Amino acid sequence: MTADTFAALLAARADDDRASLYYGEQVWSWREHVALSRRYALWGASAGHVGVLLDNVPELVFLVGAAALGGAVVVALNPTRSPVELVRDARAADVGLVVWDEPYGEAARAIGADLGVRLVSAEEVRRAGADPGCPGFGESAGLGRAGPGDLVMLVFTSGTSSGRPRAVRVTQRKLAVPGLSLARMLGPEDVAYCSMPLFHSGAIMAAYAPAVAAGAGLVLRRRFSASGLLPDVRKYGCTYLHYVGKALSYVLATPELGDDADNPLKLAFGNEGSATATRRFGERFGCFVIDAFGSTETAVSITPDPSGPPGCLGRLPEGVEIRDPVTGERCPPAVLEDGRLVNAGEAVGELVNVRGLGLFDGYYNDPEADAERIREGVYWSGDLAYVDKDGYVFFAGRGTERLRVDGENLAVAPIEAVVREAPGVLEAAVYPVPDSAAGDQVMLALVPAGREFDVTALGAFLESRQDLGIKAIPRYIRVCREFPLTPSHKVIKRLLARQAWHATTDPLYLRTATGYRPLTGDDVVEIENEFARHGRRHLLES
Repeated sequence: MTADTFAALLAARADDDRASLYYGEQVWSWREHVALSRRYALWGASAGHVGVLLDNVPELVFLVGAAALGGAVVVALNPTRSPVELVRDARAADVGLVVWDEPYGEAARAIGADLGVRLVSAEEVRRAGADPGCPGFGESAGLGRAGPGDLVMLVFTSGTSSGRPRAVRVTQRKLAVPGLSLARMLGPEDVAYCSMPLFHSGAIMAAYAPAVAAGAGLVLRRRFSASGLLPDVRKYGCTYLHYVGKALSYVLATPELGDDADNPLKLAFGNEGSATATRRFGERFGCFVIDAFGSTETAVSITPDPSGPPGCLGRLPEGVEIRDPVTGERCPPAVLEDGRLVNAGEAVGELVNVRGLGLFDGYYNDPEADAERIREGVYWSGDLAYVDKDGYVFFAGRGTERLRVDGENLAVAPIEAVVREAPGVLEAAVYPVPDSAAGDQVMLALVPAGREFDVTALGAFLESRQDLGIKAIPRYIRVCREFPLTPSHKVIKRLLARQAWHATTDPLYLRTATGYRPLTGDDVVEIENEFARHGRRHLLES
């Protein structure tokens, strides 16, 4: 094993008797952690690819450690997907055995029946791991040596744009590099909090890996709970937490108390938190929040810069460019007037790594997906962004989140950022819905901060903002109790866009010359008639 492998980082903890893992009232030392991972490795070495249908439970951590030390490759199946989808994912990843726990028995049995693979419950694995004399478990004498490119896991992308998740190859170096990088902010006395799902790359790379590299403790929460976060932080003495997506916003929606900042938390690290949420979270809980740019592929890395403009990802690094996805040409800098992007059509492009693939080792057995991302040795991320004249990068949305309204190109992220600043708004999602004549209309789904919501006040707020162009003001507003989310707390916008102003009982509003008013059944009939008159009714049926 070499120093640039995750196996080496884990093996270095073999004689460490400090606490490594907390789960409920249970605690494991690093010595016990490594010993269990080694026994699991011997058990799984002959299994090939082991699919896991588990929440954040200790067995999942030990299985990942086992994979790093030379056992089976862990295939992180997303248990929120349907049984049919999971069968497809398991088949694509060559799963030969499934470890499952309730409430995912039905999905596991579907995979077993369709693919003819063996099923093992988490309880069976737990009992066997606790018994050193159990057949298939033992000490680590026969484990092989790991190299930087050796496969440890397959982690599926969220698939929010295409709807088809892809299995990303997670190698030894793909875990070791971010683990060592984030471990610079941690020490053995720190305790990391992990409530984001471990079948997603964020929790593995930004919670588990740095805890191993630093020798810090790791607290597992079976599933994320907004109301449970602060009590957990206090109970276990957590100094670091990892988050993704909208998690910070949901914590901020819990009742505020005067002693919220009385906690041991020093640092929150994650990605896709809004600028408003990260600022408010840091102020309320007395910690420093670093919101980094990242994806499961980890091919484009942008270092956060707290001194940069609000909402920026950081400075555009050497070797990363913003290019027009159609022409391949480099996009010009953004032109901002009163904070409003006025040349989105030219400035917004795709983030591209022109020097190589970063930590991306490709998708598993998916040459079509590889070809989509890698063209002529250049990595195309699928993420839209723009850069200002000073070199600061701003996220503009995913590849499918570009809108064209009345011939003008718009990016969704700047609109969402403005809406999140409005009084009474907890979270916002902007997405295109078809226009009856041509192009798109802007639709906004929001989650209010309280039970009552004043849409008239929101309309006045949006019209008062100089950083929001008139065409960027949403035509339709949907007030949701909650968003449809992936397990990593990303909004499933394709579902919202498909529903548009149909298939929902949520309150809907239409923007008129006099402001927003409730969308009525007569309005829907007139809208559909407009689509029919322009020969675009098929767009309502897609």
